[in-house]
Amino acid sequence: MLLDLQLGGRPDQARERARELTAAGAAGLFTFEGPHHVFLPLAAVAGEVDADLMTNVAIAMPRSPMHLAHTAWDLQLMSGGRFRLGLGSQIRPHIEKRYGARWSPPAARMREIVAAVRTILHSWQEGTRLDFRGEHTTHTLMPPTFVPGPNPHGPPPVLLGALGPLMTRTAAEVADGLLVMPFHSRRHFQERTLPAIAEGLAAAGRSPGDLAVHPQAIVAMGRTEDELAAARAGVRGLLAFYGSTPAYRPVLDVEGWSDLQPELNRLSKTGEVAAMTALVDDRMLATLAVTGTPEECAAEIGRRFAGVAGVNRVCCYFPGYEPPLDQVAALAAALRPL
Repeated sequence: MLLDLQLGGRPDQARERARELTAAGAAGLFTFEGPHHVFLPLAAVAGEVDADLMTNVAIAMPRSPMHLAHTAWDLQLMSGGRFRLGLGSQIRPHIEKRYGARWSPPAARMREIVAAVRTILHSWQEGTRLDFRGEHTTHTLMPPTFVPGPNPHGPPPVLLGALGPLMTRTAAEVADGLLVMPFHSRRHFQERTLPAIAEGLAAAGRSPGDLAVHPQAIVAMGRTEDELAAARAGVRGLLAFYGSTPAYRPVLDVEGWSDLQPELNRLSKTGEVAAMTALVDDRMLATLAVTGTPEECAAEIGRRFAGVAGVNRVCCYFPGYEPPLDQVAALAAALRPL
């Protein structure tokens, strides 16, 4: 199993960090939609390091499929064919009040965006007439001046981030890959995600080999008690944040923790961060995250995901702390045989 790691968001620091992470064994590097541009750090390191590159995720609703296609096409060129376009939705307040864009039901909208981007990429690669007509976006004009021509590395894959069954089924139907959101448990993955994948593939007449599945893990890793304490503190904070969000309640429901989400949400609105974090106990930490030495973390990741069709790599997050590079290398080495 290959290890993908988060590349820091600042593009002016991306090259040095990318070299450190790939030297430690990272097979892939990804960015997310945070305080910096999601694509620029990848452009800064494309062709500079021997690693796959991915957005994980770029928020799609505020962007035109044409803009997404052009950016992905050029990053595929710059990286020598090692780019994957990971797309995701967002909750309504962010779409309307942060991005100033129009909201619509996300699964249907993401289906259309993925289909539009793939249609544009196919048109450029095969030289066919562009003709995409959807409810939210239409692409029927493509003069030769704006056609980049066939990509020598082929079109980049388009992946879709998902947690709930509807979005997961959508990804299985229309995308090249599924990014399993990091806030989940083994039980949720087995009982909710995998059946939804199977339903989506069946509905589209696809086989398991048609969909790459990229699970993600929130990791609290260390070799000493002090290192583990610091790592677990960072992870508890992220789990509390995720748990406060209504969209993530199904993960808590499947584990029997339904009452926790409203309480975390209430505390988040009053800014009681310490109280939120205190509600994430050791059992919850071990269920929703991966914790221990690098070797123990790799073993738990393997227990959750190894042997699942389409899974051959995992994205790992280290929230609120930065593990030593030798421990990152140990994690990558322990994952490789899985």
